[in-house]
Amino acid sequence: MNFQNTTQGLLIYLAMSFHLLAFVLLAVRRRRFGGAAYAAGFVAALGALLFRWWHAGHPPLQNMFEVFLVLGVLFFPLSVFCRRALRTGGEAFDALLGVIVLWPAGFVFNHRITPLPPALQSPLFIPHVLAYMLSYIFMAKAAFHAGARLLRGPDSADTGLLDRDESTCRMIGAGFPFMTWGLLLGAWWGKQAWGDYWNWDPKELWSLTTWLV
Repeated sequence: MNFQNTTQGLLIYLAMSFHLLAFVLLAVRRRRFGGAAYAAGFVAALGALLFRWWHAGHPPLQNMFEVFLVLGVLFFPLSVFCRRALRTGGEAFDALLGVIVLWPAGFVFNHRITPLPPALQSPLFIPHVLAYMLSYIFMAKAAFHAGARLLRGPDSADTGLLDRDESTCRMIGAGFPFMTWGLLLGAWWGKQAWGDYWNWDPKELWSLTTWLV
């Protein structure tokens, strides 16, 4: 386990603590306090991300440490968007996922900063990675709603929200275009960086497999 005794690391651990507290409070229907804890976790995670961006001198999407850090930041704004725009719930599960995705950034992956390789300096790199991240979060939320539907029935516990069947479909409908866009951007980026749209490497194959399924 790799403990980070740095400002960046302490912000990550603070974000994880607030996310875990938010999960507990939201799970016991204390929405006001749970929402406040969730928002505080987002602020701490965003602080860690901005600190990393400033310290690295480039957008923090180069390695797995940075990818999980960005994922941890994205959950809260997407939770708010899903509840207000798509009328789907599941914020307690979102807060728990925030803890899970921040754990590798806080304890597993090396946070050492390295120079950005030439292939990653393409303007397509950031939108390609962000499109996949957004699709992953939407699909993870869809999986939660589908699992809750199997275990607990079709109805949402919150009034004014869609039931779990409709929520699952809406999450997939929101995530699939981002997944498609990420796949197309990756092919375009591959053509510019390596001369081919498709190389049949394992990462590209699994991306296509996920999209087809």
